[in-house]
Amino acid sequence: MITKDGSGPHLPTAYEPEPFAKYGTLDVAFEYDSGEQWLAVTVTAATDIPALKQTGNIAWQVHLVLLPTKKQRAKTGVQKGPCPIFTETFKFSRVEQDALGDYAVRFRLYSIRRMKKEKVLGEKVFYLTKLNLQGKIALPVTLEQGSELTGCGSVVSVSRSAGALSYRSTEDSSLPELLLGLLYNSVTGQLSAEVVQGSHFKTPASEKPVNGLFCCVKHFVGGQLYVMRDTYVKLTMLDSKGKEMSKCKTAVCRGQPNPTYKETFLFQVALFQLSEVSLVLSVFCRRSSMRPRERLGCVSLGLNSTSEDQQAHWTEMKEAEGQQVCHWHTLTNT
Repeated sequence: MITKDGSGPHLPTAYEPEPFAKYGTLDVAFEYDSGEQWLAVTVTAATDIPALKQTGNIAWQVHLVLLPTKKQRAKTGVQKGPCPIFTETFKFSRVEQDALGDYAVRFRLYSIRRMKKEKVLGEKVFYLTKLNLQGKIALPVTLEQGSELTGCGSVVSVSRSAGALSYRSTEDSSLPELLLGLLYNSVTGQLSAEVVQGSHFKTPASEKPVNGLFCCVKHFVGGQLYVMRDTYVKLTMLDSKGKEMSKCKTAVCRGQPNPTYKETFLFQVALFQLSEVSLVLSVFCRRSSMRPRERLGCVSLGLNSTSEDQQAHWTEMKEAEGQQVCHWHTLTNT
């Protein structure tokens, strides 16, 4: 981008690329639209990847997440070679200009190996305060040593100003939340729903008697006694009249306040039906065979979305052109 004074794009004085990248470097471009309040991030390529003898992997993928909310996530396709080329652009919505300094984008470079778990090679939390977001700007992002957390549900913390954002962060809330990844393939007519992780799936022991419950674990958290129950997630696809089209459920996760499910389900939905169906996710606590199951909460996306956040996630999925979009959703009792 050429500025009004004829010079090139301004880089902040604090920006100093590292002389040597042990864990890879990403060629990235940022573009911000203050009117529409969206941030576009283009991942062009990965370079400076360590020798294959050290990693034992030849396929790579980049994961992105907008911090601190962690409600908007994206990932590139899998590319092979020592210098993989991605050239993919991802758009993050509802990035308020007044709170721009509170945002950051976390990049993670994953090595992909057949029949094995994906592994984080390098990562970087890039704070948007480092950028002069007037138009488009490209720069290298030098990665640091990655953690062992994997997948869409991995969590890191980032400092932020109180009240700057309308989204609820999982660390700041005691309400149960569910991390859901959606992807729609218009060619095959398949909707992919990945139930990634739950958060705050616990109940104070004083609120619910534990007698008669065998599917629970009791823990002290911050001086408070909590009941950690065995939970699972039920997914139901409904048509415009509320009639059940298909349903499925995850495996039971035992006694975890922040359970990880990492299960993906496919629904056959024609393109013209996307605006006429609803996907309902209900979290249940499994109880004894003599007592009925208890619903912890639910959330609905699509035609009968629970709120604007769920409708926004559904809309982003339709506009993502085959890219997975991940959001956290607060469960309701309705």
